Amino acid sequence: MAIGRCLLGVSWSGGKALAPNLDSVDIKSARILVIDDQPANVKIIEKMLRSEGYSSVSCFTDPREGVNSYQQSPYELVLLDLNMPHMDGFEVMDRLNALTTSDYLSVLVLTAQIDRDTRIRALQAGARDFLNKPFDVVELINRIRNMLEVRMLHHQVRMQNDALEEKIRARTEELEQTRLEIIRRLGRAAEYRDNETGLHIVRMSKMSKLLAVKLGLSKADCDLILNASPMHDVGKIGIPDAILLKPGKLAPAEWQTMQKHPEIGAELLSGHASGLLEAARQIALCHHEKWDGSGYPAGLRAEQIPLFARIVAVADVFDALTSERPYKKAWSLDDAINYLREGAGLHFDPHLIDIFLAHLDEFVAIRERYSDQSA
Repeated sequence: MAIGRCLLGVSWSGGKALAPNLDSVDIKSARILVIDDQPANVKIIEKMLRSEGYSSVSCFTDPREGVNSYQQSPYELVLLDLNMPHMDGFEVMDRLNALTTSDYLSVLVLTAQIDRDTRIRALQAGARDFLNKPFDVVELINRIRNMLEVRMLHHQVRMQNDALEEKIRARTEELEQTRLEIIRRLGRAAEYRDNETGLHIVRMSKMSKLLAVKLGLSKADCDLILNASPMHDVGKIGIPDAILLKPGKLAPAEWQTMQKHPEIGAELLSGHASGLLEAARQIALCHHEKWDGSGYPAGLRAEQIPLFARIVAVADVFDALTSERPYKKAWSLDDAINYLREGAGLHFDPHLIDIFLAHLDEFVAIRERYSDQSA
């Protein structure tokens, strides 16, 4: 039952509404938008709200102006009439919902229409609460307070979620960087056994990424091969120094032992669901396979060989040929290029060799920038 006298559909007690005293500064400073085509209604609602301590109240009798104001800066609560010229309350809610992308729209509908269909339509349009005119001021104040409390709680939860997501993102990034660093260091640990500077893995990983870029792979795949390729020879950890560092041609039995390093590497990298480790495992296992099927350890041929392994094979062999090792001198650039050309369709994926040679200057630039002498 309405208290006091009724003025243009708004019940007013003649004084301050008998609402509980709210201590929350956030609620009292909440931005409230009032849209009603009756000026008298707007004035009495604004007076009522300001008497309750709400300091940021904007009122419009033209719904178009109210929508424009919301577009400039969203409000925490909208008090909305339904039956208005130019744009009824349902259209207003449609417009406001379109403007509210990362939040929810908080609307309290105030109307003299009491039929069930109107109520349902208003709720379906996005109204959070519904109050009929003439309304009780105390009830309206309490509904406003309750809706704002829910709205502020929503804000707090969202801010907490954002903060938590940021912490999770930062922690995930930290873990990812730690994992990448471990992989790089393991790759270097293997490389130090036959290349004291360890720059081979830097050069060949950057060449592998460049070749993937020129091939047209996605940025994610290009970054993946950059970070996975340093593990290509991690299996050398399991090869005795007498074989790995032998300054000359290996005996047949020694060569058989050397050929086990892809499987050793794959075993070290297996058993984890990480896409990075799986890519590293495939590269370690298959980067010595050859296009014609004469490679090891499984004798895979052509596209049976994973693409990442085919890419790494080109970069790895080119850099290995042009680098000095305990068992050989560095080849000249011309000799290394001739080797790649002759190996196209035999050792290497011919399409990759075409791409590599077409952009040879860029690969040579990587070779020079990260030369052993620059270490």
